[in-house]
Amino acid sequence: MQPTIYTEDHIALQDSLKKFCESEINPHIAEWEKAEIFPAKELFRKMGKLGFLGINKPVEYGGQGLDYSYAAAFAEGLSAIECGGVPMAIGVQTDMATPALARFGSDEVRKEFLAPSISGDYVACLGVSEVGAGSDVASIKTSARKDGGDYVINGGKMWTTNGTQADWCCVLANTSEGSAHRNKTLICVPMNTPGVEVARKLKKAGMHSSDTAQLHFDNVRVPQRFRIGEEGMGFTYQMQQFQEERLWAAAGWRKNHAVIQETIAYLRERQAFGKPLLENQFIYFKLAELATEVEAMGALFHKAVALYVAGNDVTQLASMCKLKCARLAREVADWCLQFWGGMGYIEETRVNRAWRDSRLGSIGGGADEVMMGIIAKTMGIFPRQS
Repeated sequence: MQPTIYTEDHIALQDSLKKFCESEINPHIAEWEKAEIFPAKELFRKMGKLGFLGINKPVEYGGQGLDYSYAAAFAEGLSAIECGGVPMAIGVQTDMATPALARFGSDEVRKEFLAPSISGDYVACLGVSEVGAGSDVASIKTSARKDGGDYVINGGKMWTTNGTQADWCCVLANTSEGSAHRNKTLICVPMNTPGVEVARKLKKAGMHSSDTAQLHFDNVRVPQRFRIGEEGMGFTYQMQQFQEERLWAAAGWRKNHAVIQETIAYLRERQAFGKPLLENQFIYFKLAELATEVEAMGALFHKAVALYVAGNDVTQLASMCKLKCARLAREVADWCLQFWGGMGYIEETRVNRAWRDSRLGSIGGGADEVMMGIIAKTMGIFPRQS
């Protein structure tokens, strides 16, 4: 049964995306996982031609101009991809590096960076986290001082998805002294600018097909016109951008269905102690419980999307969705791997890939502890700061 927020057009979008994933992505997953990178430029151009990268972006820059429910349906549809790294990279392009640019950028800067990101001619990345500032965004150290009509950027960024292949980076930098929540600005930085260095490609425990970089900025000079929106509003813009990032993360709830169904199919055939493992009561009870949790997660996600489309602030619900989805993905993958037994511990199995990919969900985009802090604040029960 489809959720009531989706129409036939939403379902048609998901069907089209599923066909694309099955023909253009899944046949290459094993190769890309082994190489620890996928050809983002080639894949994104194909997706851009089909209109997948600008679903809720302005039509003036090549987007489809649809409401966020279509972007949510697209994000759910990415669950058809049989790994976590590729959909994460796509999500950076559509829901993490570009929402603030689409909403607040000048016409000039949107033509220069948003339009080619929607067409797939540019690969985008997001430069927020740093070595000493992951979930604590307010404590970033990267600076952008004014010099004539330019910003001169110094510092570095860490855990930057798409970082080794990106054409531009949405960089959050300190542009003045003062309050940590009022001194930051989002700036579009072309990656071929002198002084931008990909310091290293990071080797991760999971999400292998996605390239992740550490970036250095050494006297990187860019025009002030590359700023997104108002100077000093970067922290606020990024917090708003996080709403869509966290909703996007929660859209991954559908991937749990595939893990559970594949596990059921395996357990029907796997014999132990003279009968299929699926006939063990503990196993089928646990799978039934997990399937129920997955459906509950989907209902929470669709509620948050409906409210967001209606113009509501969904900071609390988006944080709840992100917290619950991340934890549920870990739980589903871990139990299913356990039921697969020794085969589950073999890297080539899909359940093993889901297990190692799912661990990032409770860390990236705001750790579980940060989500609980946000939820507590919106409930009015977070302790007052002295």
